[in-house]
Amino acid sequence: MIDQSVAPIHETLSIDIDQTASPLAGDQWLDELADGLTEHGWMTLDAGCRLSTELLRGLRGEVQILDRTEALRKAGVGRGSGLLTDRSVRRDKIAWLQGVTPVQAELFAFFESVRLGLNQRLFLGLKRFEAHYATYHSGDFYRRHVDSFRGRASRVVSLVLYLNESWQQTDGGVLRVYNRENENEVCGTVLPQEGRMTLFMSEEIPHEVLPANRTRYSVACWFRCDEVPLPL
Repeated sequence: MIDQSVAPIHETLSIDIDQTASPLAGDQWLDELADGLTEHGWMTLDAGCRLSTELLRGLRGEVQILDRTEALRKAGVGRGSGLLTDRSVRRDKIAWLQGVTPVQAELFAFFESVRLGLNQRLFLGLKRFEAHYATYHSGDFYRRHVDSFRGRASRVVSLVLYLNESWQQTDGGVLRVYNRENENEVCGTVLPQEGRMTLFMSEEIPHEVLPANRTRYSVACWFRCDEVPLPL
């Protein structure tokens, strides 16, 4: 069943897990995910039957507290000594997850199941993952980019999980996804509704976050092939 909150060129990109729970029971959704990543390089789906409402609310509560207490830091572009804070490129704030709270531990268990599932199906050699909260206040955005430079063999698959209740088109902040064969062709947009999850190949899929009109919360996760974490 096509998810009406997503506007893809190829209808097969979108699977609504909530509305197809029986056919996608067990690990079949990972088969569909692997097929989508192979054929199109990206896919969006509803993780509602994989992640509980309580977990999503718990994650949102954590990031809201971090936001209110100013524990989030301005996100940059690059890594380590090359990290730059350029507000003309991105304006979100982030906090890295360590998996130490109960909700983070539950989320990390889910991410680990995704890592193992993709390795079994696509032989990607994913060794670990990293994740952070992201907050976009009104007016914040992230210009078009890819998550990893080709040939780095670091970030391989990107995942974004949204934590926003009752998000509407007028709230902005949509994820715009571009065709990997033509970076000027938009192949889909994703409304950042609670429980919505988007995955894409980190080196292949250009994407951007359009300006938000209200505070927008999410978790970003990257599945990596390297073993030793780089400085954050």
